[in-house]
Amino acid sequence: MKNRAVFFDRDDTLIKNVPYLGDPSLVSLMPFAQESLERLQKNGFKLFIVSNQSGVGRGYITQEQVHAVNKEMLKQLGANFFTEIYSAFSAPGSLLDDGRKPNPKLVLEAANRYEIDLKKSYFIGDRLSDIQCAHNAGCHAVLLLTGDYHEEKAAASDLAQFIAHSLEEATQWIVTHAAPL
Repeated sequence: MKNRAVFFDRDDTLIKNVPYLGDPSLVSLMPFAQESLERLQKNGFKLFIVSNQSGVGRGYITQEQVHAVNKEMLKQLGANFFTEIYSAFSAPGSLLDDGRKPNPKLVLEAANRYEIDLKKSYFIGDRLSDIQCAHNAGCHAVLLLTGDYHEEKAAASDLAQFIAHSLEEATQWIVTHAAPL
C-alpha cells in the first residue's frame, strides 16, 4: 500500500518569512506549526518540505545557511517531523533544473523514493508556485493566506482546492477530507 503525504512550503507556511533568511536567530514558527505537524503525522501522513531558496542562486546566502535555518526550525518544533527536506537553490530563470517550484521534480522524487500516492496527498503553500507545483505533481493544493503576495492570490485561489487563513485551518481541512489509508 502506498503512503500519503503532506508537502509544505517553508517560508510563510511553517516559519515567518524573512527575505533570503540565512540567520537562524531570526527563525520564528508560524502559529500552530508544531500542533499541525503532530496532528498530520498522527493521521498517517508522511511530511516533507519543498522550498525554493533562490537566495543561494542569487548569491545572498549559502546552502549552509539554509541548512542552519532548517536546523533551528526543527529545534523550535521540538522534533524532526519531516521524512525529508528538499530545497531548490537556483535563481528564477536559471537553466539549472534543481526542481524549483512550480516544477514538480522534488515532489515526484519524494513520491518515488517513499512510495507516496500523490492523489491522496496535499501541498500547503502561500505562493502561486506552490499551488502550481501541487497541480503539476497531482496533489491537492491548499493555499495559505499568510504571505504578502497579493498579486498572485487571485490566480492561486482559482487553482487551490482549499484556501486557509492558518496552518491550523489547513490541517483541519486535510484531516477531515483525506481519503482513508
